[in-house]
Amino acid sequence: MSLWTSLRPSLPGLALTLVLGLAIALLAFAPISSDALPGSDKLHHFLAFAVLAFPLPFARPRLVWPVIVIVSLYGGLIELVQPVFGREASWGDLVADALGALCGGLLGALCGKICRRLGIIG
Repeated sequence: MSLWTSLRPSLPGLALTLVLGLAIALLAFAPISSDALPGSDKLHHFLAFAVLAFPLPFARPRLVWPVIVIVSLYGGLIELVQPVFGREASWGDLVADALGALCGGLLGALCGKICRRLGIIG
């Protein structure tokens, strides 16, 4: 089996993950207030990182733990860089990012396995 054949099913999940990661970075560094959005700031962090961690484990469930770790580290990197853009870093945001990554990654892997078992995806 060639490298391309083994990676091909992961490419849509990887592409979506990269696009979502870019969108999260743009929102994290933008000078906007989350007060205009319904829900708390921590909920926004949790949901953003859950969505970010979902696609790749859905496509490749065996990647769930590396994705959770990398997405959590990405959240930490964003928190470290935010002060440069006039935003405040927060331990609470980092915890929400990591919990979101954990839940999103595990849910993505579970949904991917179920869809394969039911024959919905190949």
